[in-house]
Amino acid sequence: MNDKAPSAPVLTSPWSDLALTRHPEDPRDPLRAWDAADTYLLRHLAERGVDLSGSVVVAGDRWGALGTALAGAGCAPTLISDSYLGRRATCTNLERNGLTGPLLRTTRDDPPARADVLLVRVPKSLALLEDQLHRLRPAVHPGTVVVGTGMVKEIHTSTLQLFERIIGPTRTSLAEKKARLIFSTPDPSLTPGPNPWPLRYRLPDDIGPLAGRTVVNHAGVFCAEHLDIGTRFLLQHLPRATGARRVVDLGCGNGVVGTTAALTHPGAEVLFTDESYQAVASAEATYRENASGEARFRAADGLEGVEDGSVDLVLNNPPFHSHQATTDATAHRMFAQARAALAPGGELWVVGNRHLGYHVKLRRLFGNSELVAGSPKFVVLKAVKRESRAARARRQ
Repeated sequence: MNDKAPSAPVLTSPWSDLALTRHPEDPRDPLRAWDAADTYLLRHLAERGVDLSGSVVVAGDRWGALGTALAGAGCAPTLISDSYLGRRATCTNLERNGLTGPLLRTTRDDPPARADVLLVRVPKSLALLEDQLHRLRPAVHPGTVVVGTGMVKEIHTSTLQLFERIIGPTRTSLAEKKARLIFSTPDPSLTPGPNPWPLRYRLPDDIGPLAGRTVVNHAGVFCAEHLDIGTRFLLQHLPRATGARRVVDLGCGNGVVGTTAALTHPGAEVLFTDESYQAVASAEATYRENASGEARFRAADGLEGVEDGSVDLVLNNPPFHSHQATTDATAHRMFAQARAALAPGGELWVVGNRHLGYHVKLRRLFGNSELVAGSPKFVVLKAVKRESRAARARRQ
């Protein structure tokens, strides 16, 4: 066994012991890089002696547990992920365990031409699963072994119906440790129809400059079929004409917030960033549909790599889930990144559920937090980056 970071939790796979972590690594984070659904699938592959010598495709491996374990078995799978953070974790876990082999692709890349074994980690989004199955169906042949996996709470009748409609006859395993497997037999005679994604819809008439405009959503983006109420509340209270020249839509989703900022700040450079490749593609499509001017689009860990003090305005609707787990770690990291990226006098505008208490975190980080607007469910908060005493002294 290769040397591994001693602090990394160890997954015992059927082929080797593997030290695995999520990304970014946080010793305070109690969540592991795998769960019972991953171990159930790996054990099934080993116990059934599934032939892994052909073209193996893994869709939706969350933190690299499946890909790293398969690499440890001597397999070189193609890993398809919508998550920038998940891809970073996969690369780190492969390197930590001295393994190579997997080919990393995003959900925006062309799918592989052939899949002899197709393994699907059921995503939280049914829409993303639908899109993935449509895109991967041409690679599947009558002999393809198709196995899905997920926790029981992630697998619904609608999940099985998608496999049945797009791949072929489908059944499930017994539940083990609250996890379940999905077995689907490819049926070449099926005609599942066209892939419905991406989806386009008209925005409401009461959200400011984008009222009545078209938004484009690729599968898997939060609230893919309508504008979520948190974003709607933020759009109704966005700052206008602040003089900001560099604006960031942090966690951009489908890009409606950043596109609105581009329309209200003519001439500003807008950066759209999200850890989801599907979200970034949606944001770019929405922007191109409704605005022009200088804009950048990138899948990244928030504002990682953005020069400190280079931004005037950050707009943020932070997530408070990581897959099925509820956590405020992502929001806290986004706020800290925003503070570093903002120039003195720059502003962070945040929308969130009232009960999440984001004002407390903002006051700790920025020393201030202003309530811009509130409803029984949501608040819009503003925090301003103050010039440090050292900077003031140097300037004077």
